[in-house]
Amino acid sequence: MTSGLRRRRRSSGAAGLLYPLLGACLWAAVVGYKPVIIVHGLFDSSGDFKNLQRFINESHPGTNVTVIDLFDRSASLQPLWKQVEGFKAAIYPIMQNAADGVHFICYSQGGLVCRGILSTLSDHNVQSFISLSSPQAGQYGDTDYLRYLFPQFVKSNLYHLCYTAIGQRISICNYWNDPHHRDLYVNSSDYLALLNSERANPNSTEWKKNFLKIKKLVLIGGPDDGVITPWQSSQFGFYDDNETVVEMQHQDLYLRDVFGLKTLAARGDLIICSVPGVEHVFWHSNETVFHMCMEKWLV
Repeated sequence: MTSGLRRRRRSSGAAGLLYPLLGACLWAAVVGYKPVIIVHGLFDSSGDFKNLQRFINESHPGTNVTVIDLFDRSASLQPLWKQVEGFKAAIYPIMQNAADGVHFICYSQGGLVCRGILSTLSDHNVQSFISLSSPQAGQYGDTDYLRYLFPQFVKSNLYHLCYTAIGQRISICNYWNDPHHRDLYVNSSDYLALLNSERANPNSTEWKKNFLKIKKLVLIGGPDDGVITPWQSSQFGFYDDNETVVEMQHQDLYLRDVFGLKTLAARGDLIICSVPGVEHVFWHSNETVFHMCMEKWLV
């Protein structure tokens, strides 16, 4: 009698542990996690994102994570519109096979590529667009990248190259934003000035409508980045002509809601995540950044 009672208690205890576990597994199987698409940045390749893939699969088991293997290393210098079309062709089939939508994590220059995709693809189904230390408002700084690419130039004279037809064939020149030569930037930038509707764009209304199909925009950056200059560009802040940073909320592109930032903020769908102590090349391998800024938006 006593041993039978013990057996029943042991079995009921095991069931008490097993049933919640089974329930969790069934919940995951029924709900699932949306596929995550990762777009790399300047001089990167798909192999650089193994840690980020691991973080995602540890926190959200079974997630289909794809790092698009295009425009790697030196090929990342190709014009951004060309990259947009290439990445779009690779990403579109993944979207079509994801009835509940997909998530974007787009790092550095890749964040600008993803904006081009989201603006020009009318039937995208991106839910969360996570922009990971991307120069969304442009770049203007004497960084190691600049010295490597253009050893004969510094930030103050790179406009001589970037704001030419030849310069616009180089990706970094597509978002080079010299605050001291604003007119040249607006009239010469074939990419960022169009995306930001700083230059007349007959497609601006359609692009805004497409971009606003996202459910969340997550802007991640930090003061110790060391590459994105100013670092606030990762959150749509940028220099005025005195090189004083004007935050996003005071930028014309936000105030006029030219492509939807103000609308996203009003909807509660614009998330700012600033993390100190992270250098540019470590954003995608920093587990704290993942848990603080990305994990909750990848469900």
